This record gives sequence, structure tokens and C-alpha cells, in this order.
Amino acid sequence: MTSTSSEADRVAQLRTTPLFAEVPEEHLLKLAAVAVPLHLAPGEVLLREGDPAEELFVVVRGELEITKHSGNAEIPLTRVGPGSIQGEMAAFERGQRKASVHAVSETDVLRLPIDAVRELLASGPEFVTGLMRTVTTRLQGMEEALRQREKLAGLGTLAAGLAHELNNPAAAIRRSAERLAEANAARKEAAAGIAVVAPPLAALVSAQPSEAGHPLDALDRSDRTDAIAAVLREAGLPEHAGPDDSAGMLTATGWTPEDVRTALATTPPDQVDGAVRWLASVATADELLAEIQMAAERISAIVGAVKGYAYLDQAPVQRLAVTKGIDDTLLILAHKLEKVRVTRDYAPDLPEIEGWGSELNQVWTNLLDNAADAMDGSGEISIRAARTDAGGVAVTICDTGPGISPETVPKLFEPFFTTKPMGLGTGLGLHLSHNIVVRHGGAIEVESEPGKTCFEVTLPATLPPTLPSASLPSDPS
Repeated sequence: MTSTSSEADRVAQLRTTPLFAEVPEEHLLKLAAVAVPLHLAPGEVLLREGDPAEELFVVVRGELEITKHSGNAEIPLTRVGPGSIQGEMAAFERGQRKASVHAVSETDVLRLPIDAVRELLASGPEFVTGLMRTVTTRLQGMEEALRQREKLAGLGTLAAGLAHELNNPAAAIRRSAERLAEANAARKEAAAGIAVVAPPLAALVSAQPSEAGHPLDALDRSDRTDAIAAVLREAGLPEHAGPDDSAGMLTATGWTPEDVRTALATTPPDQVDGAVRWLASVATADELLAEIQMAAERISAIVGAVKGYAYLDQAPVQRLAVTKGIDDTLLILAHKLEKVRVTRDYAPDLPEIEGWGSELNQVWTNLLDNAADAMDGSGEISIRAARTDAGGVAVTICDTGPGISPETVPKLFEPFFTTKPMGLGTGLGLHLSHNIVVRHGGAIEVESEPGKTCFEVTLPATLPPTLPSASLPSDPS
């Protein structure tokens, strides 16, 4: 990996880099004396995410790619070529590398000890100016890429939630349809057993439950099943015919003991078995139809939430109800919040605000998703929305997680900063959420103590005439 070059070559290479273009010769010579030339083959790693940062690198020739680990994937962020520097921000902080860097092609770099570079900061304004120019140029180039990456991350969250939520009702519809076909076959068989419907059987065929659509609690359901089973035995249903099973199906669809007694009142004794099977099969079919209807309504609700979440077919900027976006987000994240108790407290006088609905929904997604992760999927999330004195809306989202340490709170909105284990978070969610809120002319603040963390998002009623500039991300490596 190490290569050789003369000190004069290293000075010339540093001079062609914008960062060192205006550094006085005497200082550049000192830096060149400690610079170590390195050669990287394609695919060779220069910096690895999580490693300690003690030096920075100047790209002399070739191309490097910056990536960040997320889940099981390595997300590409950007590529850099000759004249660029890598790793300066993490090195100045003496922290850990926040991203990985590897060679795309045959690449030559100069490794510079951070202590030698620090000395240049005191040498004059030329180096400081060059450093600011270099970092600012990179930041401007990365900002749009980061926005797009976070949108894709939000889309991934949406897709995962959508797939999970649609799978459950779709599977329910499939199971219910299969059972409905079986119930229909059983009803035909029972009808054949009853033979020709004579006038005495008219009451049976036309009978309907009197409490359909009124579910019972577990204790009442058990008592009613026992009572209906007793009626079936009184009517002459043989034990082998399973009176308890039939009674359970009749109970589930709203039949009462009196309903069953009335339906069987005119049924000949030799037809009771077939009549009960008829009633049970009809009850089963009714129950399955109700399940299919509920599942279909669930799918419709999810599709509606997705359209609302993404603001499909609507203007980018519009008047919107903040709580509608929060509710849509909760529905989409329902798979992740199954063991979380969510409480909502929305003020009745909340105004609509002006904004980008899909972007604000990214904010709610990030905050709720982070809250669920902080509690390991179980706990309580409380959401409060109130009108501000200025006519806007303030949304507070609190969780019962372990809390955030005081020294960590100021770093939460920095790009690539994450409290999650390496590979489980990009560190972009809160940063982009902060930028979105600032773009709306609002503010996002956090308060935390052991057992409680609250994020408060304040949004004005209208967008500012001149959109404020959101903070830009720094060099991740």
C-alpha cells in the first residue's frame, strides 16, 4: 500500500490541492516532510467506519468512494477525485470514522498526521480560508445527495410497513375465502339432508340472528354458547353431531338461545341434525363474509393512509392538518408499534398550516421510529398537538425509553451522528428532520431524562417569505 515519492513531488502534489494552494512554502515543506504517500488498488479500503481518526488524506490520483453501513447494506454517498481531502473532520475531532472510503480505481493519496495539520491552523489565515472553502464546496455537493438518501430511507420504512400491514388483511381474506367455500359446500350438503323445504321449515330457512354485529366479551360468549348448546340438545340434536361446536358458531354470529329455539320450533325431529348443520353453515358463512369485509376495509384504510402520507396527486405546498399526517404515519408504522401504547392528545382548535406534507411526514416517521427503537419495541409513546400563540402548531412526541445523556443531546441533529450500534442507523434521520422543520420556518427541540425523552416540533401557520437555509452535512469520513 505504501509508495515512494520525493519531497519535492509531495510539495507539488499538495500545492495542486485547493486546501493547500495558498499555504506559504515554508509551512508546506514541513508538511511534505511528514506526508506518507500511499497507493491503493481498486477495492482497497482507505478508511473504515468506526475506526479511530488520527490523520487525513489528500487524493493525488484516482477516485475514491465514500459509503456508510446501514443494516445489511453499504450505502454509497459520493465519490471524490484528485485534489480532494478525506477524513479531516473526524480527525480534527479525534473521534471515530463515520463512514468508509475505498478506492474505485488505482489511486494515490498522501497521508498527513493530524498534529502536523493542526500546526498549519496557527500559521496564518491562508490555510484556514482554504479549509473552509474545501469543506463548504463538499458540503454543498453532498446536501442534495443526503436529502435523496433520507427520502429513500423513508420510502423503505413506508414500504416495510405497507407490506406488513397489507399482508395481514390479505392473508385474512385468503383464509376466509377458503373457509367460505367449505361453508358453502356444507350448507348445500345440509340442505340436501333437509330435503325439500316444506312449509314447516320456512321458519328455519328465513331465521336470522337478533344480535348480529354485537360482539360479546369472553365470559358472556362462553355463557351464551353453553345456553345455545342446551337448546340444541333439547331439540334432539345427537351428541355425536357436536352441539357445542355448532353453538359456538351460532354465538359468534349473534344468535341467542331464543333465536335458535324459534328457528327449530317447527323442525321435524328427524330433520334436527340437518337443520342445525344448516344454521351452523349459514352462521359460518356470515362470519367469514364479515371477516372479508373487515379485511377489505383495512386495506382501503391503509391505501388511503399511504396516499395521505405521500400526498399523492396533491400540490407540493398546501394547507394541511398536521395531525392527519401523524395519524397516517402511525397507521403505516403499526407493525413496529404493536407492543407500544400510543396516546394522542390533540387540541380541538388546531389550525391548518402551510407546508410540504410529504416532508413533514418524514419528520413524524423519524421521530416515531426512533422512539420505538429507543424502547426496544415496547413502552409508551405520547403525542400532543397544541396551538401556538403565533397561530401555528406545536407537536410533542415523548417516549418512555432510557433517555439521552446530556453530552449527547447537542449532537443529535448533526449529520451521521447516531446513538444506535454501528450499522443499525445512518445518522441522517434527525439531521434531515431538523432541516425540514427549519425549512418550514419552525424549530425542533429535545428534552431528555432517564425514562422520558420528548421532541417538540413547532411549525408556523405559513411558510416564511424567504426560506431559511438548513444546516449542511459535514464530511462523514
